[in-house]
Amino acid sequence: MSRHLLSASAVALACLPAVARAQDAPDPAATTGVTIGEVVVTARSMTRATSEVLTSVDVLGGDVAQRQNVDNAWELFARLPGVVLTDFGQGTTSGRFSIRGFNGEGEINAVKLLIDGIPSNDNAGRMDFIDLVSPLAIGSVELVRGTSDPRWGLHAIAGSANIVTRSGGTYLDTRVSAGAFGTAEAQLAAGAETGRLSQNLALGYRRSDGYRDHAGFDRLTLSGKWRLDLGDAQLGLIARHSRAAADEPGYLTDGDAYTDRRLSYSVSASDGGTRELGQYAVTLDAAPSEHVALSLSGYANTIDDNRYVRFSAGVPQQQRLTEEQQYGVVGALHWHVASWLMAEAGGDVQWQHNVSQRWTTDNRRVVAATRDQDIDLTVGGGYVQAVLTPLRWLRVTPAWRLDRVGGDYVNRLDGRAYPVNDYGTISQPKLSVAVEPIAGVTAYGNYGRTFQIGAGTGAFIVPPRMRDVAPSINEGYEAGVRLSRGRWLTARAALWQQTASGELRRRLNDPAGEFDNLGATRRRGFDLEASVQPGGGWSAWASWSHQRAVIRVPDPATPSQAGNEIDHVPRDVYTAGLEWAPRGGRWRGSLWGNGQSSYELTPANAQGRYGRYVQLTAEAGYQLTRAVELSIQLRNLANDRHEYVWFDGTQRLHTPADPRTLAGAMRARF
Repeated sequence: MSRHLLSASAVALACLPAVARAQDAPDPAATTGVTIGEVVVTARSMTRATSEVLTSVDVLGGDVAQRQNVDNAWELFARLPGVVLTDFGQGTTSGRFSIRGFNGEGEINAVKLLIDGIPSNDNAGRMDFIDLVSPLAIGSVELVRGTSDPRWGLHAIAGSANIVTRSGGTYLDTRVSAGAFGTAEAQLAAGAETGRLSQNLALGYRRSDGYRDHAGFDRLTLSGKWRLDLGDAQLGLIARHSRAAADEPGYLTDGDAYTDRRLSYSVSASDGGTRELGQYAVTLDAAPSEHVALSLSGYANTIDDNRYVRFSAGVPQQQRLTEEQQYGVVGALHWHVASWLMAEAGGDVQWQHNVSQRWTTDNRRVVAATRDQDIDLTVGGGYVQAVLTPLRWLRVTPAWRLDRVGGDYVNRLDGRAYPVNDYGTISQPKLSVAVEPIAGVTAYGNYGRTFQIGAGTGAFIVPPRMRDVAPSINEGYEAGVRLSRGRWLTARAALWQQTASGELRRRLNDPAGEFDNLGATRRRGFDLEASVQPGGGWSAWASWSHQRAVIRVPDPATPSQAGNEIDHVPRDVYTAGLEWAPRGGRWRGSLWGNGQSSYELTPANAQGRYGRYVQLTAEAGYQLTRAVELSIQLRNLANDRHEYVWFDGTQRLHTPADPRTLAGAMRARF
């Protein structure tokens, strides 16, 4: 498999019979999207297979992820097309990624995060659990965009991302690195197969003083996967734990953001916090016959987050304590009825017990309690899907998903209890079609619905809104065409649109945890991707995504926002790169970049546009021995002075990004 960018359509292999796909298409991106790097394939379950999803899928190979010098795992998504990164730069609240015209601010979290297929979002859909994975442990990253995938319900508003960690094999892989600002990292990944038992262990530790003052952090990550082969079934156990401690440098005002980028105000001197994460799962994969496969997982996730933060001199410091416990079950049954028909039925349910507390504080001394919420939430759903290939050149995939929500909320400050909104049964029909009229040209289209419910107290009937609120229904369409000319050229163009009936935005700095109605929205855009491999170890690729996210029908309280752009959504997102890696050579090198255009700071569109950037990364590696490689990586090669900016209601607040940064690494593989 190529180590470079392979552009594939959303429907390559669409004409193969279902049984052949399950047996002969191990790459999860073989039927969809774009693959960057090399995907090492081990035994893969037929159930819930990404290769059966006919929408835009992008896959980052483990070889690319493992060699990156990043402070946080979400930064790895910069290598994938159409991804917007939001870099808060605030301790354990470092940032997140978003897709399809949604922003990463945290008011609306639209991506379902999974780690080895285990749901890994918090109650609000944030991606804190991504800290459980260190780069060296990653086997691949699968990013599914759009609304036509029936496998997931809660939080899968615009798609899903599955981080697949390394499985099977016998190996020892270590990587140590050091770089600017006192940054140091040590990682270890090991695998062992003995008889019927396989084990995969990973350890990662990273610390840094940070580019800005008062921005130091350290994080330890541990994980283990064990798998027992029982013949027609495999029983698995997964355990992960992470602990991070970090300071927060705070935000800069307009007056200081461009004169002293490293500055941290004295009001932030005691800001920071700790975060502990845990994830534990038992899995079962069985194939009782050649045509039937079953998967079942039970899991438990825990979050213990304690944060002190003061956003500006005009507001007091807050202590924010979040404790979440999630328990869930995920299952699916996959049946190849005939060579032209595959059927699958599956579902998942998650029980959450969440405590969210806040206090006003003075240098970490409690002044007054402002929030004490005790929330129980249950969300469950099921789906049915068929894959029909009645003709060699035609593939049709109808699906239907249904979800239900239950729970209760107690405000422990006054002892009052509130019921969950009666969302009813949330119905989500989906349909995908692919045709290949001539060899090398594939056209495809899909339609689907996803949903959003309120986060935290937003899912309950609370004052002043003492009535049920319907879920926000997202309705999406996509159409595209893919061109392939052997291995040397692939290209894809796709048009997409997604509308929402009424989005709820969390007020992130409201002590009571309230929310706003953004209104009915529309997101639309197009994606262009191409790659060439002329030979000699050379490859080049480029992608451009253009998008617009607007408010169609605003909340009655803000009628002037009709037609305005949704905040923190850049209109253009792009990536491009050039890589040289001759087969059998000692040297390799790459130059790649990603960037975006500017965005509005508020739905009122009255604070100007900020956030435009282009970041280039250069990397070189030398194979010192058969087992040892030395490498250097220079990030932000052009020293672009970009930033993240937001508006707190009174002033613009800035987080400067890191300048040009050099890191060196040594990796030893046995």
